[in-house]
Parts: sequence; C-alpha cells; structure tokens
Amino acid sequence: MNRKINKIVFSIVALCCATTFSCVDVLDVNETRSLSDLAIWSSEESVDRYVVASYMTFKDESQVSSSRERFYDSYSDLMKSSSWDQWGHQYNRALLSPNFFQKGNANGFDIWADAYGRIRRANVLLDQITEWGVPRFGNDWCDIRRAEVRLCRAFSYYRLIRVYGGVIIRTELTGGDGGLDDGAIEANIHRARATEAESWKFVLDELEWAAERLPESWSTQWTGRATKKTAYGLISRMALFAKEWQMAVNAAEEVKRLGGDLAADYAKLFQVDGGQDNSKELLFTLYFLKDEITHNFDLRNRPFGDRTTHTDAVTLAEHVPTAELADLYEFSDSTPFSWDTWHTLGYADPYTQREPRFHATIFANGSPWEGRNIETFVGGTDEFTAFQTTIGFSTNGKTSTGYYLRKYLQEGHNFSTNQSYQHDAVLRYAEVLLNKAEAYAELDYAANSAQALAALNEVRARVKLDPRTAAEAPDKEAFMELLRRERAVELAGEGFRFWDLKRWRLAETVIDGQSVHGVRITGNSVANFIYARVNADDNQTRIFPERYYYLSLPSAEVANNNLCVDNDGW
Repeated sequence: MNRKINKIVFSIVALCCATTFSCVDVLDVNETRSLSDLAIWSSEESVDRYVVASYMTFKDESQVSSSRERFYDSYSDLMKSSSWDQWGHQYNRALLSPNFFQKGNANGFDIWADAYGRIRRANVLLDQITEWGVPRFGNDWCDIRRAEVRLCRAFSYYRLIRVYGGVIIRTELTGGDGGLDDGAIEANIHRARATEAESWKFVLDELEWAAERLPESWSTQWTGRATKKTAYGLISRMALFAKEWQMAVNAAEEVKRLGGDLAADYAKLFQVDGGQDNSKELLFTLYFLKDEITHNFDLRNRPFGDRTTHTDAVTLAEHVPTAELADLYEFSDSTPFSWDTWHTLGYADPYTQREPRFHATIFANGSPWEGRNIETFVGGTDEFTAFQTTIGFSTNGKTSTGYYLRKYLQEGHNFSTNQSYQHDAVLRYAEVLLNKAEAYAELDYAANSAQALAALNEVRARVKLDPRTAAEAPDKEAFMELLRRERAVELAGEGFRFWDLKRWRLAETVIDGQSVHGVRITGNSVANFIYARVNADDNQTRIFPERYYYLSLPSAEVANNNLCVDNDGW
C-alpha cells in the first residue's frame, strides 16, 4: 500500500486531520451547523472526510492503540497486566479488589459519556445529511454515507450494551419533537432505558439497514471504509449476544458469499509488511502510517531484552500471556499439551513443537526473535519477575508469567525512534466462522452438528491441525467446550475473551475464585531446565460476582434523567 493510500486510509482513524477543517471543529456539535453550508457540505470529498470521523468509535476500542484501560484480554484469564496501578492500568485492581466497582462508577469500563458523545455526533451528522446532503448529492449517494454512520453508531451502542445491558436509544428521529434527540429540550433529557433485548434488536436492525446499502468495495482512495462484508460480519458477532442464532448463521453465509475467506498464513495477518494479501480475511481494519500516524504498541509489549538490542529503547511488557492461555495450544501434530505428559511424548521442550498460532501469539523461553532467543528462565535476558499487589508496583518491563505477547509485534522495526504503525485487525473472517459454528450449535446441535464442526474445522485447517470429529463432540456441551477453546487460541490478544465469558455467563466460573498462573524456569540449558507452574496473582484469588455482568450506570445519568433506573445489585 503506497503512502498516499495509507494517509487516506488512516484519515478514517485520525478524524480527517489532514483537511482544512480542524478535528475539533468538525466534531464540535455546537459548531457543525455554522460550518455546514459554507464548508463541510460544499463537496463530496469534504463530506466524506466528515463522515469518516464517525469511525473513531472503533479506534476508542482498538487493541493496538486505544487507552491503556481497554486491552480487554487482561480482564480475563488469558492475559495479565504486569502492574498493580501504574500506567493507568486498572486490570489487577478490578480483578482482585472487592470494592473496585461501586454504585455509579464502572471505573475502566465507564464508557457511557464517551459512547453517547459518539452517538450524539452521529445523530447530528445523520440529521445534516438529510438537511444538507440530499439536496446537493442525491439520496442514493447519501444513503451510502448514512449506512456508514449508522453502522458506527450501532457499534457505539454495542460497546454500551456489553457493559450496562439495556441502554437509552437516542437517534436523529427520537427527539421530543420527532427530530434530533440532542438534549436541547427537557423532554429529550428524560428517557427510559430499553430492555437488553430491545437494545440488541435496535443494533441489529441498524446493521441490517447498513448492510443493504453499503458497497461491496471502495476505490483504493478509500480503502478501509466499511463494506457489506463489514456489516454482515458485525451482525454475525452481535447476533450471538442477542441469541439470534439464525441471524448469525445467515450473516456469516453472506460474508462468505461476498468473498470472505481465510488468509493462508495466520502469523502474516498481523504483520504490516508480511508479503501476504489479507484482504479476504480482514473485513474491517484500522490502519496507521509509518513515521507519521503511529502508536506505542511495541513499547508497551516488547520483551525486556529488546531494551539492549534496540538503542535507547524502553519496553514495558504491560500485558503478558498467562499459562492458562499458553497451555491451550496443541502441539503441531494435534496432540493436546499437558505439563504431566509433554516430556514423555518425545518433545525436547514444552514449546518448540507447538502449533503455528502459539508461535504467532506468544514468546516463550527459547522463541527466536530478531537474531536471538527469548530467555525467560531465572537469570535470563527476559527473565520472569513475580507480580505483587503493591501500590505503585510493576515488573519494570519483565514478564510476570514467563511469557510475552508476540502477536502484532513487527520484527526488525526500530520502534524506539519511530514508534509503531501496525494495523488493528478489528474484524476477521476467522471470527465469523467461529460465530457461525457457535450459532449452528445453539440453534439445534443434533440437527446442525455437521455444519458447526465444518466451520470450526475450517479455522483449524489453516494451521494444519486435525479436524474435530463427531466422536469428540457428541453433544452441544462437548462441542461448546471445543469451540470456546478454539476462540481463545485463535483470537487471543484481540479483545474477545472477557466479553465471551460474560455472554456465556461463565465469568463467575472462569474468573471468580480463581487465579492465573505463569511458568518459572530454573536452570541454564534446555537439557536441565526445570519448569514450575506458579500463581501469577500474588497468591490471591480473583473476583467476579453476579452483579458484574451489568455494571452500575454513572451517577450523573441517574441523577439527571428522571426515567433512568440503575442496574440491579447496585
């Protein structure tokens, strides 16, 4: 992708900062109307740059560039934050402090004001498209832009519903006078929450409306904007939350019909210059631009030893994989991993012969990296440091589990002077296949087991693992166990696990009363290494009571909105 296209692609993320209008002006609801007639609505290009500002809701959730409170796998059993409360991290406090979440305060999950800010801006834009866009550019052209904005607005509602359950649905047509619901009149302020089912229906209806009108592709000038595949892929995801199983299946089939497919090499999906065409699998992606539009993913996640191999580099290892994740990956011959049996099966060490997704996702002791091998053994360059629940504590850039995160890191990139620019694979066809597999199982596993297994095995076939069989999954419960395992290893580090546990209602089982683990290695060579699986939570247990499934609404909303009622348990 050349530099011109990259800049334009990133304008979707960067809110059009390269235009003649400042980002602040474009997004300031109070200013847009005065700008509209004279500037924003003067040409198709200026309107497009205003429309793509709506995509910022995706950047808010980015797993490579968003705020430090939103690397969601570190709220689950798969990843662990290496600090107690440094760098704005709240992960360990959220998991280990009984009073961290309180009435009126969802802490790191509090997105109410931010998400409704995005929604309000979307509503203003939709209102203006009707007023200013249609007379100038025609309804068909405007409907495509409406579809983009409504898709982005639906994503903002999706973010809210995951945290709070039923939400207040505000659109450009729900105001007290039948118009813009912007809080300008008293009646607009006081709105009751829809039920969770009603909220999901609204989101899915919006995505279906968008899917019908979005193009199948954009010109290369606008690579990165949402397409029909994006909309149907998101429907397949969100229909699982809504328990609309047939809708999830149908949407997944639409993605396939439109050309969705798996890329050949799993590892190259996450590499900027991997030499592989990922376009059929990456259904929606946030792009960045080397040396110009960057982030700090490498600094935050590279192994400790990179401090010496890169001049003046700082590495923090903020999020590291747990043994719970590492132990899920099979060997490349499809043999399950076990600490009790690996050494009796003829493997030289626990890691070298693991399946490809292990090596693409995790750095373990001995992993090759930039001309050296990762050394997490005690005394090694990247050695393990025990985590402590002490105010101000961090591992100072060393792993607290014996593992480092490999996914998305760009080998050979001089991050210490040029920062990071890797893309964020927000929506992949592999996820759509797993969504379809789960939906088939939930519909009627006895009738759909072949289709469920086929979708699951398509994901496994990419990394040359043996297919799961009907004998391994004789019923829905057995299949779901395999499905959950596959989602964990396929999507690790991409922000799914915590939300999966919530929608499966398994967070109390997997998180509450549990601890995550790491591996402490002693010895100085493969022949005499001793591997000890150790508690990585400072010998404490984690907390997830039932009321955490729906966190408390902000106090200001409940106080100011007479019709808004907080969730039970708060």
